[in-house]
Amino acid sequence: MIKVNLGPSARRRKSSRLPKLSLALPGFGRGKGSGAREPRNMWSLAAAVAIGIAVVGAGWLFSRVQGQAEDLEIRIESAVRDSIRFDDIIRRSGVLQARRDSIAQRVSVIQDIDGARYVWPHIMDEVARALPEYTWMTRLVQVSGGPRVLLRVEGRSGTYFGLTAFMENLESSPFLRGVELITSEQVSVPLGGGASQLVYRFLLEVQTAEPPPELIERVPLFGSTVLPPGAEGA
Repeated sequence: MIKVNLGPSARRRKSSRLPKLSLALPGFGRGKGSGAREPRNMWSLAAAVAIGIAVVGAGWLFSRVQGQAEDLEIRIESAVRDSIRFDDIIRRSGVLQARRDSIAQRVSVIQDIDGARYVWPHIMDEVARALPEYTWMTRLVQVSGGPRVLLRVEGRSGTYFGLTAFMENLESSPFLRGVELITSEQVSVPLGGGASQLVYRFLLEVQTAEPPPELIERVPLFGSTVLPPGAEGA
């Protein structure tokens, strides 16, 4: 049978077996017996302060570096988005540039065709205007093309002075140049009733020339379209 003694003497004996713990802070005063311990306590305090400052500084640096890293991440994400947006803009700009170049090339071709459309009417008008009296044209053909078209003019003239005047009139035209007499001979032309008359049959070669801009008026095919270099008229 177990017996438990609950008297005061038992509790005192039981509690007297426990070790006594005492906590005390180092003293920093100049009391009796504290002179030898003061330097050691000062160094401990300085070390504790230094450690505290180091911990605080490390925490501050960590938070600052972390903030900078987050800011850099935000900037990088923004730069990536801008790069994607600018790449799309550049791609669209390249497509528009290619379309503009293609349209400009087509307009240039159309302008060239339109500019050459009136070459032959000008030539016919200048040749007809250069014909003096008693001189007529029987044939006008193009021998070669290119920037300077070479033409051959065949005709008849009642006098040699008429042929000379015809050549001078052709040379003075702003649309023609390089008039050269290839052949000239007298032939008999029947007049009817058995009569005939001697005339001069001639063959000329002449080149076309680009007239001064002030003599030509050209209107753009498209209202405000900018014409390619060299295609604009006066």
